[in-house]
Amino acid sequence: MQFRQQALSKLQSPEEIDLPVRFARPQGWLVLTVTVLFVIAGSVWAVTGTVSSTLNAPGILTHGQGSYVLQSPVAGQVTAVLAEEGKRVAAHTPVLRVRTAQGTTVVRTLAAGRLTTMVATIGSVVTTGADVASVERIARTDDPLTATLYVPADSGATVPVGASVDLTVQSVPTQQYGVLRGRVKAVGRTAQSRQRISTFLGSSQLGEEFSRHGQPVAVLVQLDAAPHSKSGYAWSTSDGPPYAVDSMTPASGAVHLAAQHPIDWLLP
Repeated sequence: MQFRQQALSKLQSPEEIDLPVRFARPQGWLVLTVTVLFVIAGSVWAVTGTVSSTLNAPGILTHGQGSYVLQSPVAGQVTAVLAEEGKRVAAHTPVLRVRTAQGTTVVRTLAAGRLTTMVATIGSVVTTGADVASVERIARTDDPLTATLYVPADSGATVPVGASVDLTVQSVPTQQYGVLRGRVKAVGRTAQSRQRISTFLGSSQLGEEFSRHGQPVAVLVQLDAAPHSKSGYAWSTSDGPPYAVDSMTPASGAVHLAAQHPIDWLLP
């Protein structure tokens, strides 16, 4: 009771009415000032700054004209392999000799290209319509390489034509020779089924691999030319590998998407 009376008497005393009231300590003002500055800086960066992102996708180097699967027109036993895997072949080039009950039949290519896969071997038995080889279509010997990336369908719309692409090529050590440079030339409008990919690349295995996580969209990448380099294309290092890069070589691409202002993420 005594302490309460002292407190009341102190409040009623006019002796300290003229003393200033301290609202905040200097440390509090410093924290408030720093916070306001951070908010202002963040707002300015959100409006004027840019953030870039990349989209990674598997792919393969090709000549962009697709492949076809060569099938045996007859059933029989392969007695000779007349073409070498990896070599260019002209249209109607003999590839296999197959012995049948009616005689010997020669299996020939349908169109000019490069023999990428030879399935049949000497002594193997083939049936009518069996796959015996894959041929990549190549119109001319100097046809440039391109890369085809298989991007998830829900991300295809984010890929702009002209975007730069860094390609990691399976046959080229990245730490030593860097990545292959290119730019997006075209973006597919429809999703690619496993069968369609297999038909274009001439390989059911690749069709299965690229459609493993759903039907993707095909993105065509034009490689940057560099006539002074051994490969004929531009790399992140000065010269790139001291050898040519073959078509049908697996690669993975990092597509550099368009830069965005951070405030765009908050706007509908």
